[in-house]
Amino acid sequence: MKNIRMVLLGQLILLILVFAILIFGSSFGISAALWFVDLPSFILIIMILIPGLIIMREWKDFLKAFSVGIRKYRLLELKNIIEAVDAAQKLTVFGALLAIIVSAIMILGQINNLEVIGPNLAVCMISGLYAVIIEFFLLPLRLNAERKMNEEMDLEDE
Repeated sequence: MKNIRMVLLGQLILLILVFAILIFGSSFGISAALWFVDLPSFILIIMILIPGLIIMREWKDFLKAFSVGIRKYRLLELKNIIEAVDAAQKLTVFGALLAIIVSAIMILGQINNLEVIGPNLAVCMISGLYAVIIEFFLLPLRLNAERKMNEEMDLEDE
């Protein structure tokens, strides 16, 4: 993985293709694309992820993960980058769980109204989907940094 940005771009294209096939291949048509959009859920995950990284002082190292393989980093910097991406992965899961729990509580508060349970359950589940998509992009960042760290360790041994 020489250029992580190209890998991430490839993943984005793959994700768009998969969703296009799922949406256009179904009988629901293009209107089904709107089922996958819930701005409050996404904002809640991001509101946990970014401030969490800033509070833990991992934000700068997290941003460096996007240039591993492009810029040269020392072994300690690579270790810090891996820890920052690991923190981002965990914060994404925590943010999604918080969004799911909040949505579930709101659904249970309206349990008597059966007409809103289906759409509200869909909104509840979309947070989990967003976490999976974010993890889909974080995993290559971590693997790239780990691979680069292993290369640097091999060079030190020689």
